[in-house]
Parts: sequence; structure tokens; C-alpha cells
Amino acid sequence: MTNSSKSKRYQFCINLVMILVTLIIILPFVLVFMSSITDENTLIRNGYSFFPEKFSFYAYQYIIRQGEKILRAYGVTIFVTITGTVMNLAMSALLAYPLSVRTLPHRKALTFFIFFTMLFNGGLVPSYLMYVNYLHIKNTVWALIVPNLLLSANNVLMIRSYFSTNIPEALFEAAKIDGAGHLKIFSVLVLPLGKPILITMGLFSGLGYWNDWTNGLYYLSGNQGQKLYSIQNLLNQMITDIQYLASGKVAGNIGAEVAKLPATSIRMAIAFIAMLPLFIIYPFLQKYFAEGITLGAVKG
Repeated sequence: MTNSSKSKRYQFCINLVMILVTLIIILPFVLVFMSSITDENTLIRNGYSFFPEKFSFYAYQYIIRQGEKILRAYGVTIFVTITGTVMNLAMSALLAYPLSVRTLPHRKALTFFIFFTMLFNGGLVPSYLMYVNYLHIKNTVWALIVPNLLLSANNVLMIRSYFSTNIPEALFEAAKIDGAGHLKIFSVLVLPLGKPILITMGLFSGLGYWNDWTNGLYYLSGNQGQKLYSIQNLLNQMITDIQYLASGKVAGNIGAEVAKLPATSIRMAIAFIAMLPLFIIYPFLQKYFAEGITLGAVKG
């Protein structure tokens, strides 16, 4: 067998494996969408299927009827995601750059201090008391931005590793010879060259903010808090309400009508709507994501 034949067979096997991996990733999302447009009785009778016997768009009609709430929740989520991601990147990069400077005093001790926060934290109750009683962020939009997601030790260390290993030390030395200070080096040299890792960490942070529902659960309550619900909190509330109403605990004609709601297909429609914006955005950032996560993972 020639080397050319071996190479073709090897390439075929690699392509086949990648196709299978891609299908494993994509098919669950396709199943969620198909389930969301499947008739409720068909779902109960036949289970989930890629090729349902009977289609129904009632789940999406039900969600559209909640249009005002959905639009407001999307607005809150977009604002929180953009603001939180920008703040997270700014704080992470500003902390990572000094740690990447080899002449920084006590550099190892500071790096260990940041790494230590990945292993231990104060716990939920002390954190809640601090944010509510001292920072007073309950029922404010900052309740969705500050706790847990504003600064990530993992992001700081990844960005620091990228700065240390992928930006030549000679560039720093040349900038210093030209009279540039650290602020100018950071803004003119480090940020442009660090774009792949910054976009990658920004994607991670954005995903965290977009998918977060625990902050809203802990720090938003009452009518004032519900006005600040993100899309995840609103959809979670809708699912909870549907489950309660469909349980038969509501008496009268309203309870009988609500019990007919397609609870399963509505849950699938809600899940698909929450994921859809990420599917649209990710392809535009995929190039930077692959480059940043590969190079940023190198130990500095």
C-alpha cells in the first residue's frame, strides 16, 4: 500500500470521526426544535422524535402571546450580557497584564492568591449577605452583573498565560526603549495582539451572563424584581407556572383549560428560544475562539 493510499484512508477516517462528533453535537438541538413543534398528545404517546406524526405550533403561539414580557426580558439579558462581558474583560485584562510582567514584585504570590479563589470561596450565605446588606444590589440590574460573574480567576490566568507566551518580550523592551509606559504598552501593544484570547474569554463570559438564572433567583423578588428578569429567569418562571397550573390545583374552568396546555412542547420551545441567539453569534467568533483557547491554554 502506497503512502498516498494510507494518507487518503487516514483522512477519510478523520473526516468520518469529525462528522460523527458534529452530528452528536447538533442532533440534540434539532431534537429540541422538533419536539417544540410536535403535538403534545403525539409527544406523550410516541415520545421525542425527529419525524413527528403531527405538528403543532401552539407552543410558539403561547410564547408570542407573552410578547411584551419576552421582549423586556431579552432587553435586560442583552444589556446585562454586553455590560457584564465588557466589564469582565476590562477587569480581567487589567489584572492579567501586570501578572504577565516578569519583573512585577511578588508576582508568584499574587498569582497564587488569584488561583486560590478558584478552590475556595465564602459560600452562598456570606456572599448573599454581603451583596444585599452592604452592596445593596438586591432588585437592581447590578444583581445580574456583579455576583459570581463579574471577575473570573480562570479568565485572568488564561489571559495572563496568553500574554506571557504569545507576545514576544522583545516587543515590550522595544516599547520601553521608545519611552512607552505600562499604560501605553497595554493599550497600544498588548490589547491588539491579545485579541484572540480576549474574544475567547469574552465569549465564555457572555455565555455565562446569557445562561445565568441563579443571580435572578437569589437577588430579584417581588414586582420590582420581576421587571428585571432576564430571559432565563422569565422562561424558568413560565415553566414553573405552567407546571403548577397543569397540575390541576387550579379550580374551575380556568384550571380545566390550563390543564390542556402542551407543557412539554412549551418547555422545548422555551429552551430553543433561549439558545437561538447563541447559534447566530457563535459562527462569527469561532475563528477567534479556536485560536484563543489553543494558544491561551499554553502554560506561562
